Amino acid sequence: MIRRVTVVRIRRGAEGNVNADLQWLGNSLGLFGLRDKDSSCFRIFITLVKKADNPLSSDDIAERLDLSRGTVVHHLIKLMDSGIVVREKEGYILREQSLLRLIEDVKQDTESVFAELKEVAKEIDERIH
Repeated sequence: MIRRVTVVRIRRGAEGNVNADLQWLGNSLGLFGLRDKDSSCFRIFITLVKKADNPLSSDDIAERLDLSRGTVVHHLIKLMDSGIVVREKEGYILREQSLLRLIEDVKQDTESVFAELKEVAKEIDERIH
């Protein structure tokens, strides 16, 4: 399983605005690109956050957000590649039901990758020195 997790240090704006905080969280995870001019990916992310316990089909998301199914599928694939969203037989859902647990899972994923990188680096160092 290949997951691409990008973590970007971005200055957080003023607290208290849920939309701004969700945008900051998603941007910090590298979820929303510069090409997302109409914030489609952000809007899909928000929809999945609000429906964290109910899978939604790509058609449901497209209809709710007045987007083409192709646009929705494109962004869902990106969110799945990042490990944020998973596909269930009924549709798409966040990997975890809460954002806190989602972030803890992403942290654990990155820690396991770094542990493996560290082990391989150690093995390489031992072989070449």
